[in-house]
Amino acid sequence: MQTSVAVALLQAPLPRDGLSVAADIAIVGVGIAVVILAVVGSLLMLRINGAVREMRIGVRQNLGPVSDRARSISDNVEFITQALRTDVERLTASVKALTDRLQLASERMEERIEEFNALMEVVQGEAEDLFLDTASTMRGVRAGARSIGAGGRGRAPEGDEGTEETASEANAVAAEEA
Repeated sequence: MQTSVAVALLQAPLPRDGLSVAADIAIVGVGIAVVILAVVGSLLMLRINGAVREMRIGVRQNLGPVSDRARSISDNVEFITQALRTDVERLTASVKALTDRLQLASERMEERIEEFNALMEVVQGEAEDLFLDTASTMRGVRAGARSIGAGGRGRAPEGDEGTEETASEANAVAAEEA
């Protein structure tokens, strides 16, 4: 029997005042409002997700040709860069080859100028020797002509004593002067 009394006490309504009833109604109202807000928020999130998905598809369709064009431009720039690199490498090789050839030509030119200077020194020496020999010979011829003109006496005319020089004496004088 005790169990039936306990059950009966639990089932018996307790007297409630108006404030507790109003609080219970407010709690139920807040709960319903939270559920309604959760449903409305979920619906808004689904709509926003759909809009974002449509925008992503639209952007993909619009940016597809742009990205393809950008890729094409990138390939063209890479080709032009490679062509310029190749041309610059060829130009550098040509300039290096030309520089080497100019250096070799310059060295040969220096050698030839040195050889020409040596030749000119030899020619000048020979010309000086020839001039001195000729001058000496002319002096000898004059002296001989004077002595023949003086009557063939075998002596030199007056004032010409010691004026006869041999070619070797004239060369020695010229060498001393140089």
